[in-house]
Amino acid sequence: MITASDVTKRYPEGREALRHVSFEITAGEMVFLTGHSGAGKSTLFKLLAAIERPTSGSIVISGQNLAALSRSAVPYLRRKLGLLFQDRKLLFDRTVLDNVLLPLAIVGHPPRDALRRAQAALAKVGLPNRERTLPIALSGGEQQRLAIARAVVNRPAIILADEPTANLDAASAREILEIFHAFQQVGVTVLIATHDPASLPAQRPRVLRLDHGEMTELPPTSDAAVAGVLA
Repeated sequence: MITASDVTKRYPEGREALRHVSFEITAGEMVFLTGHSGAGKSTLFKLLAAIERPTSGSIVISGQNLAALSRSAVPYLRRKLGLLFQDRKLLFDRTVLDNVLLPLAIVGHPPRDALRRAQAALAKVGLPNRERTLPIALSGGEQQRLAIARAVVNRPAIILADEPTANLDAASAREILEIFHAFQQVGVTVLIATHDPASLPAQRPRVLRLDHGEMTELPPTSDAAVAGVLA
């Protein structure tokens, strides 16, 4: 589903954000990407979403080599992806429902089916009764649920979530992870970036770790040991 081979990302000033990164994520997996602030997590997500391109190496998603994608093909790739950014990128002058409808409107989805999909997405994340609410009136956890609904309304095969539990209380963070787990249970591939070991679920997940741009995979171990390594 996702294969990165010897990926390096070097910026013009000479800084290497990623260095010889390789990993593979199979369809339907839920994987956590951890590391300190500035480790390269957000850079990797930009490469996976074809927002940026690697300096060297290759990234293949669902059989497509991102380096070979034309600019016109990038929007079609992104329809396979549910993207959650750190700042959520909500439209605060539009209602909850309008925020979720937007991705469908962009691709020209029929209005009646778009409405049905948007309402179903809001129900999946626990916001079925907030359609006419403005995002500013939602709590932080509810805003994150809204961002998830908007990310999945196109029924993506892959969800890329960058720090989705940041700045949430423990209860809200657990609820957000449960939503992702529910999507993974129906076959969606989920990659979650986090710098907080406390956000890892109780059941031992697969964990990739970035440290100053270099990646390792943490071996299966106890939760306490994982938290100690990630801290």
